[in-house]
Amino acid sequence: MGWPAYGTCVCTAAYGLMKLAQALGANALADKDPLRPDLRERLLDRDPLFVAGHWILFAASIIGVLIALATVRPWGRRLPRRLLLATCRILGIAMILRSIGPVGFGFLGDTLVLTGLNPPPAEHADLVRHLARWDLMLWSPFFLTWGTLWTATAWYFRQRSPHEAGTT
Repeated sequence: MGWPAYGTCVCTAAYGLMKLAQALGANALADKDPLRPDLRERLLDRDPLFVAGHWILFAASIIGVLIALATVRPWGRRLPRRLLLATCRILGIAMILRSIGPVGFGFLGDTLVLTGLNPPPAEHADLVRHLARWDLMLWSPFFLTWGTLWTATAWYFRQRSPHEAGTT
């Protein structure tokens, strides 16, 4: 039973499809990305670096889906087990940390902004609070779920013997 890996694939594919839509010119929640105001303007103006970043993240999501599937599919046995395990763990931890937000956005950072304990610059206060609410309601829970699934995928993959790994 490899449900964590399949859940990881769903989250990774959803994120990748959103980045593909953004790369092709759709808004697709781009205006809800928790970025500094100057970076947000560049994103919404379709700055070439941001467009390239969307394509890179789309490609990375394809690789992510393949990595998650490699932990539960027979063809995954041909890949280095330690590398798969380390990748799943690192991605899971990074996404969970992003959702908590020890630096910037995330549950902690958003709460500090919305309670006034970390007030944003006055000229961007409304925008920063708006983005913090979106991050608190959408992005942080998504990254927490996604990171938890990556971590569960790593845990499940580690529990399986090398001969079982890659079989469903």
